[in-house]
Amino acid sequence: MNTTTQPSALILGATGGVGQALAELLLERGWSLLLGGRDPAKLRDLGARLGAPTVEVDARDWEAVDAAVQDATQRFGRLDGVANLAGSLLLKPAHLTREADYREVLDVNLGSAFACVRAAARTLGGPTPVGSLVLVSSAAASVGLANHEAIAAAKAGVEGLARSAAATYAPKGLRINAVAPGLTKTPLTRRLWESERAAAASAALHPLGFLGEPAHVASAIAWLLEPEQAWVTGQVLGVDGGLASLRVAPQVQRPTAQA
Repeated sequence: MNTTTQPSALILGATGGVGQALAELLLERGWSLLLGGRDPAKLRDLGARLGAPTVEVDARDWEAVDAAVQDATQRFGRLDGVANLAGSLLLKPAHLTREADYREVLDVNLGSAFACVRAAARTLGGPTPVGSLVLVSSAAASVGLANHEAIAAAKAGVEGLARSAAATYAPKGLRINAVAPGLTKTPLTRRLWESERAAAASAALHPLGFLGEPAHVASAIAWLLEPEQAWVTGQVLGVDGGLASLRVAPQVQRPTAQA
């Protein structure tokens, strides 16, 4: 058991693009980490590369998430944060979405978030309660994007969950927040940006005019995990290039003055 005073966290979905970026950032800042994910080969490679312990866990499985939280707490002697980056993406209109696919999207995105809230809250009452839980929503939860019905429903649920749970557990010192990214260049979203034409079309939807990188989202999550943010809870932080909140007037090409 590590009983040092350095902060510690459990990252679920650590093998994804944002998960790896977050792990690298927190390790650079001196955190102790337990890296969780479903793919044992990817976990093994990530753990070896970063020199951090790993745990195979399906974030949809409530008992498995409970066990991962307890594992992290026992390893480090304390647990300061949990970040749930488990997620999926389905881009289909509702009338073409199969029931099984819809339920899978809800389970992976909203179900895993609920499991993390439950597990983090259950550590309260012990000697070292979790201080900060960060969930992941999406800009699609608050702005209408075509063919995003399933994922928008799931991520809107994540935001509601974060706010309600933040109110429930604030008296016990557990802070719960979410980040809501726009299109971020990760392996999960590769088909939306891998071609130059697709990337340009997607970037045009974001007022800042470019797509997010994993480090952009990871830095926001790390900020919310830090104990210095002890007065921040129940918030949804947009990390989306302005997608969900801004509308920028198109640039008008002015005629060249004639001599």
